[in-house]
Amino acid sequence: MKVLVTGAAGFIGSHLAHYLLDRGDEVVGLDNLNDYYDVSLKEARLARLMPRQGFSFARLDLADREGVAELFRAEGFQRVVNLAAQAGVRYSLENPHSYVDSNVTGFLNILEGCRHEGVEHLVYASTSSVYGAHTAMPFSVHEHVDHPLAIYAATKKANELMAHSYSHLYGLPTTGLRFFTVYGPWGRPDMALFLFTRKILAGEPIEVFNYGNHRRDFTFVEDIVEGVVRVLDRPAEPNPDWDPALPDCASSNAPYRVYNIGNSQPVELMRYIEVLEECLGRKAEKKLLPLQAGDVPDTYADTSDLERDVGYRPDTPVEEGVRRFVAWYREYYGV
Repeated sequence: MKVLVTGAAGFIGSHLAHYLLDRGDEVVGLDNLNDYYDVSLKEARLARLMPRQGFSFARLDLADREGVAELFRAEGFQRVVNLAAQAGVRYSLENPHSYVDSNVTGFLNILEGCRHEGVEHLVYASTSSVYGAHTAMPFSVHEHVDHPLAIYAATKKANELMAHSYSHLYGLPTTGLRFFTVYGPWGRPDMALFLFTRKILAGEPIEVFNYGNHRRDFTFVEDIVEGVVRVLDRPAEPNPDWDPALPDCASSNAPYRVYNIGNSQPVELMRYIEVLEECLGRKAEKKLLPLQAGDVPDTYADTSDLERDVGYRPDTPVEEGVRRFVAWYREYYGV
């Protein structure tokens, strides 16, 4: 297939592009290479992709309406995976406008491209952050998520609603994936594992929020990518049992689906840090802090729908995943 992967210089996007190329797909990567975090890391990810047969790259901002439309017209994509977004809960408190530009306006441009150019299936990144104030565990896609705690989560919930409207109006198959704390080699420097590793090796204290009482459904990036591809290969279809009198949030009488994608085995943050200490051979100096604004104490995914529909079952234990991240970090930074 010919697949557009937006956010191709990003963490998940670069791993996904390699996976698709390995199995023989043609991949067009899109990224604006913004400076939300270290651009050289994005360029290094991209440098590994550029020599590969079947890969081409477009440096483009999703908010560029005409640029995105022209790319869709020129390339004739069969399927699209939209991973480009302004990410990060904490940064959304400082710069909310960037989230609307990328995650709302940019996503609308993707939807329009898919609609007008006959794309067979759009898969897009949502987030576990949409569960917001929910406390019932594990989080289920069949529950309403109407209480986001940060504008980042609100924009991702907006993506799910916008996708449904296009599925309903134009018959565009769309599938949203609510990612749960993805980690692994080539990860994002603003994520906990990356921050902790850098500071522990530098002998600096690490900031542990909620006094270390977080639980997260940490999911290894290769497990995530396998799930994304399984979903991509199975375009969303209308749910024949959908009842408008008792509407299910995760499906529709339109070709629309939303899934949780995570490890479904939450790990206590202190255990995560302990595993990292073992892999680094060093102890962390911990600075315990209260829960940050916009953050949630726990995440735990009910992934039974994804397992039923595409056979998705992640199997990388956190001990193995953290070890592989640390090995990559030491090699990449020469530590």
